[in-house]
Amino acid sequence: MTSVDWDLLVAEAVRMTTLAYAEYSHYPVGVAGLTDDGRIVSGCNVENASYGVTLCAECGMVSHLIATGGGRLVAVACVDGNGEALMPCGRCRQLLWEHGGPDCLLRTPLGVQPLREVLPQAFGPDHLEAYRSRD
Repeated sequence: MTSVDWDLLVAEAVRMTTLAYAEYSHYPVGVAGLTDDGRIVSGCNVENASYGVTLCAECGMVSHLIATGGGRLVAVACVDGNGEALMPCGRCRQLLWEHGGPDCLLRTPLGVQPLREVLPQAFGPDHLEAYRSRD
């Protein structure tokens, strides 16, 4: 695995904000992630008049990850329409944990941090496997 080109990830995340469908909040969000095989996957928020079914940018990125062959996220940058770092919501942190794990690096407003620090004591697939194998 090569080092993370944060400038490239941020540039792609900023580009994705220009593609966001933010008709209601007028708050575009873009995200880009680096995979363990070197691909960049990305996403943007897609709002809906029924706010509860709005899709976060991270959801789109994870969909892009799966649709292009899967793998693991190793680094993620999420930004607003001004290119400022955003902290993903709890739901999206869970998505990132599922597809990146505790060592996935996240560019946060306080700097780059591993997911284990931004989602402490996370619940993940290993908990389900442990439960299923208890018998």
